[in-house]
Amino acid sequence: MRETTLRDVAELAGVSPRTVSNVVNGYAKVTDATRAKVERAIAELGYRPNVLARNLATGRSGQIVVVVPYLDTPYFAELLQAIIPAARKLGYNVLIDQTDGDREHEGELIGRGSRRFLFDGMIISPLGLAQEDLSVRDPDLPLVVLGERRSDGTFDHVGIDDVAASTEAVSHLIAIGRRRIAAIGDQPYPTGEAAQLRTKGFRAAHEAAGLPVDESLIIGTARFNRIDGATAMAALLDRADPPDAVFCYSDLVASGAIHTILGRGLRVPEDVAIIGYDDIEDGRYSQPTISTIQPDKKGIAQLAVDRLVMRIGSGQPVAGVELKVPHKLIARESTTGQKGGPTAGVHPLP
Repeated sequence: MRETTLRDVAELAGVSPRTVSNVVNGYAKVTDATRAKVERAIAELGYRPNVLARNLATGRSGQIVVVVPYLDTPYFAELLQAIIPAARKLGYNVLIDQTDGDREHEGELIGRGSRRFLFDGMIISPLGLAQEDLSVRDPDLPLVVLGERRSDGTFDHVGIDDVAASTEAVSHLIAIGRRRIAAIGDQPYPTGEAAQLRTKGFRAAHEAAGLPVDESLIIGTARFNRIDGATAMAALLDRADPPDAVFCYSDLVASGAIHTILGRGLRVPEDVAIIGYDDIEDGRYSQPTISTIQPDKKGIAQLAVDRLVMRIGSGQPVAGVELKVPHKLIARESTTGQKGGPTAGVHPLP
């Protein structure tokens, strides 16, 4: 059987071969309607770009690298599961690097000469690098940054509004009648921007409700892991005046906190309501299911890949932009006490 060609796709979609090439390679702006026609034709014909020919012609590797701090964190695992097919659809293979938050390694990856590692561009969620470190990088490296580091005008930043999301999470706890609310996950050091923004939202929700913030109820953690949540929750329950609700800065922290609460013979949410962050799959199947902030992970992945491929294809510097994706508050058993299946309380993102 004859192999499907780019021209076959163009004929089926009713566009020029150049337009199909632009869609596949992200070389130029294409209207949403045209892109949709081309993508339908690609799917119908089962067309696969000739990556080898493209790479030989352009001098590129056909590979992008995605750099994350930890592969054992469900949030990053789920994000990668969305990034890989989005990149593959555009003809790119994905390399993965785990940094463990090592500043030197992250700096080497974005530094001059970084592309000797044989990739065309990078999506990175830095943990070891502070904001100012991102300005000391290879200016020719196509780069998209995830997380809480802001664009300096030379790369794109994709994320959600952490302050607004955290404010919603804590406001939900206030709305169900909780008044002594703790926070687990603060990280008041230069690379702890994510935690700092969530603490800012914690304070904003109290201010909006006219409630004072008990500073002693804001507990710092080294990471956003189960053991961090379990240990911090134990310290909170040992107090003479324990909280009646906790905002946890990740669902893993929430899981650890719930483990400690139940281990003390207390109930969730009757004695202590818990809300997490990230909407990882485990939280939908835990007992109780975990209320959370749901970032649009598929939206983050698609936008990051699209922007990176556009940067690779441009062949010249492109002004960096700040890009926000939607989030949702998902109320489940850990705050409402309402029974339901694993998707109970889930609302679709716009």
